[in-house]
Amino acid sequence: MIPNPWDVGSAVMLQSLGFKALASTSAGMAWTFGLPDNGVARDDVLAHLAALVEAVDVPVNADYENAFADDPEGVAVSVGLAAGTGIAGLSIEDSTGDRDSPLYDFSLAVERVAAARAAIDASGGGVLLTARSEGFIAGRPDLDETIRRLRAFADAGADCLYAPGIREDTQITAVVQAVAPKPVNVLTMGMPVDALAALGVRRISVGGSLARAAYGEFLRAAREIADEGRFTSFTRAAPSKELNGFFAGRKPDTSELS
Repeated sequence: MIPNPWDVGSAVMLQSLGFKALASTSAGMAWTFGLPDNGVARDDVLAHLAALVEAVDVPVNADYENAFADDPEGVAVSVGLAAGTGIAGLSIEDSTGDRDSPLYDFSLAVERVAAARAAIDASGGGVLLTARSEGFIAGRPDLDETIRRLRAFADAGADCLYAPGIREDTQITAVVQAVAPKPVNVLTMGMPVDALAALGVRRISVGGSLARAAYGEFLRAAREIADEGRFTSFTRAAPSKELNGFFAGRKPDTSELS
């Protein structure tokens, strides 16, 4: 189980709760910048990743979107830069961001994974490469094509395979079996850990869901104030003493505050 913090504070809290690894969330991070998902520049993402790695003692996986490049050469450059932040793993997507053509052509998608693999190997850091096929969240929910891509990504050097958006038992089982013995990450849509483990899933993440849960409570409280002039939502707030306890002993790092 690798939950997804959206900033240094949430990363420190999750480590304190006993999680053994964490993963960044592109959406959660973007919202802290006041931007939509996929709206943050690469340099800002790299700084964010470095800050997360510095803040915690557990491995951090990077949600690295499409590696901020279309061509394999650009992917290799971006992946090399990410490896230099100290991350333990990263994921790259086959999503283009183009609504009319949301996935990279099959051959190009595979070449991009191979380029990421080569860049990681050249870095010598042992970063774990997760290859994502985005069809189920990009308007192309074709299980056969998703499996074709994941198998090819595995052959191109991906260590872990990931198809966000699959949620049915039969879909998950088909993906797990198709790429075995390589592990599969699942973005949980509410299915509990034991149920996913029983399907053969080896890694579970939550994407932007923790950030959305936090922002959801914030908006409920703020709207109650704006619309009703009431403050009853504050009764569910975490105590200051508990929050301060997570961060006791930490010293300010100006890079985290920028």
